[in-house]
Amino acid sequence: MDGYFAHPTAVIDEGCIIGVGTKIWHFSHVMAGCIIGENCNLGQNVVVSSQVNLGRNVKVQNNVSIYTGVICEDDVFLGPSMVFTNVINPRSAVVRKNEYRNTLVRKGASIGANATIVCGNE
Repeated sequence: MDGYFAHPTAVIDEGCIIGVGTKIWHFSHVMAGCIIGENCNLGQNVVVSSQVNLGRNVKVQNNVSIYTGVICEDDVFLGPSMVFTNVINPRSAVVRKNEYRNTLVRKGASIGANATIVCGNE
């Protein structure tokens, strides 16, 4: 844990990059292969999937799910309980990992509480 704070209940997988000054709170899961910039704050119960890139000073409120393919530039705010999608038409019995679409959140953007962001947008 060089240079960042993770609450003891947070799960930090090997193989992720976490910037200096970042704080990761209760019951959050940071998966292998993601990049989290400097001075970010991840509230409790946040999921950051592999192949997610969070820029510097990104604020993620409680209960947010950030799935594969999401890129947040610097100074982004993600409101409580918002969620990203990464497949247009998900089905439990159909594997669609080859259909993941990226989502780009530009510098300084704010996304409000309980928003659902459909993948493939900027």
